[in-house]
Amino acid sequence: MKKGLFVYLVLLISVAQAQDHLTNLKKLNKLHEAENNIVLFNNGSNAIPVKELPDLNIASVHVNYSEFGVFDSLANKYCKVTGLTADTLKDAAGYYALHDKLKLYNMVIVTLSDRSPFNNSLRNLIKDIESYTRVVVVLTGPGKNLGYLDQIKSPVIWYKNDTPEGASIAAQLIFGGVAVPNRLTENFSKKFIKGSGYTATKIRLGYSLPEAVMVNADKLNKIDSIIAAGIASHSAPAVVVLVAKNGEVIFNKAYGKHTYNGNEVTKLTDIFDMASITKVTATTPSIMHLYEQHTVGLDSPISKYVALLRNIPDKKDVTVREALLHEAGFTPYIKFYEKLKQQDLSTDSSAAYPTKVADHYYLRANYFNEVMWPVTLASSGNTRGKFVYSDLSMYMMKEVFETVSHQKLNEYVLSNLYRPLGMQASGYLPRNRFNIDRIVPTTENDNWFRNMLVQGYVNDPGAAMAGGVEGHAGLFSNANDLAIYYQMLLNKGTYGGSRYFDSTTVDLFTSRQSKTSWRGLGFDRTNKSSATDKRSELAFGHSGYTGTYVWVDPKYNLVYICLTNRVYPDDGKTYGPAKVNIRSLVLDACYDAITDNDKKEIHK
Repeated sequence: MKKGLFVYLVLLISVAQAQDHLTNLKKLNKLHEAENNIVLFNNGSNAIPVKELPDLNIASVHVNYSEFGVFDSLANKYCKVTGLTADTLKDAAGYYALHDKLKLYNMVIVTLSDRSPFNNSLRNLIKDIESYTRVVVVLTGPGKNLGYLDQIKSPVIWYKNDTPEGASIAAQLIFGGVAVPNRLTENFSKKFIKGSGYTATKIRLGYSLPEAVMVNADKLNKIDSIIAAGIASHSAPAVVVLVAKNGEVIFNKAYGKHTYNGNEVTKLTDIFDMASITKVTATTPSIMHLYEQHTVGLDSPISKYVALLRNIPDKKDVTVREALLHEAGFTPYIKFYEKLKQQDLSTDSSAAYPTKVADHYYLRANYFNEVMWPVTLASSGNTRGKFVYSDLSMYMMKEVFETVSHQKLNEYVLSNLYRPLGMQASGYLPRNRFNIDRIVPTTENDNWFRNMLVQGYVNDPGAAMAGGVEGHAGLFSNANDLAIYYQMLLNKGTYGGSRYFDSTTVDLFTSRQSKTSWRGLGFDRTNKSSATDKRSELAFGHSGYTGTYVWVDPKYNLVYICLTNRVYPDDGKTYGPAKVNIRSLVLDACYDAITDNDKKEIHK
């Protein structure tokens, strides 16, 4: 891209958003006011914040509650919540019908305002539901209306001013995105008296503004211009960026469209092919789990778990640690698709061709075991002890995990990590779970063996031919999910009131563990590119070939997520203007913003 065009885009977008900082300061004051005045009641059983996310099917019933859009949007960042409106219900029969409609939900949030009908039918509905399922009542408006809820035993959340900020704080309070210590300052009924209330703790990510963590929003405007330049230069058609600092998501935007000429606008919830981020978001944590159970030793030979390696001289003594450090001497990459023969592929599914690699495209049965795995075992490398990045290391780690745990990798991470953490979009084989329109296409033509649109099937040909589940690639996710997982690692293994890893395990795997590279165990780490590089020596993360990037910097309490489909439409075979390195430039912009020392400007 020409320098003049890039500068023009920077100036254009910066001017358009020059008032963000001042606007945000006003918004932040409103958020602080809402946070300082919201009160939690009836929480003796510590039901709030909610902890058991995987088991919940939640309905959010709005009864003349004007800010239901804000409330549901925030709630859905933590757990799938189905919004229902009950504004038109007038009599007992209507509430009976609503009661029956809620039969499949095991948690019901009822939101009320001063416009709600405070009658016996509504109160009886709440009392009836709470007798057999979990209920949370959110009330906004005059405190005198609390008396209507005197007979309710379930948690009640009240805030006076019916504002979007109040709805945002109420939703975050339910799921642990904010800490609330407030108490009533006056009497409203026999039950809701001065001094009553419960303290709720913060156990998950919150959603706020840059100014909430001493970052000037104007300094983040550069992100918009970088991405505009990237899209204009066809560096990627779709981009989603998320920045979290101090446990608060302070920047989360979606840019562009799924394809350059398409109509599908990129959304925050869109799902991307993670490529090699699979290594540190699926495979490495699975090995961390076995390490903590003392069922896999880092210095044990892989052949202890994968018996076929025992008769291969250059592989029989290679250790788990060496594989995680990419110092095992494995071949970096094998072009398995070059082994394909015409009879190996079919346009129809059958018992003989069960492995789906794209729409209307199937691979023959047992191809991995009969062709790919023998080729992997026979591959040779002479770089043991040196850092040579290799996908084969993670093929091996998947085999180690599944042999020791007796579980499939994709099933383990979904049930033991993603769902408990509240990660709703993450997992392998996304076409089995999600509408195709939600999944960003990776390529129009991969130029390997699928000369067709690749959308919802893993881009990496080896992972695709292995059935879509491999240790080096195959995971799909979205920005919010990744922020949750990497915040857990930033928290030294805890999130949502649960511990997933011991802090010493997180430190071990994410810190430098090699004398020949800067790598951790599985994780990439800082290799400063210049004297002005602001990444700390504690930072860790990983990139993905498809255009994805995750980065955590404990020094700055930072989580950075950048998702793009940079290989669209044909994995770089079509050349145009000079490409923009969106992922790195946006990260640099984030560091510039959070390391700015001019704190006086923040308080203007």
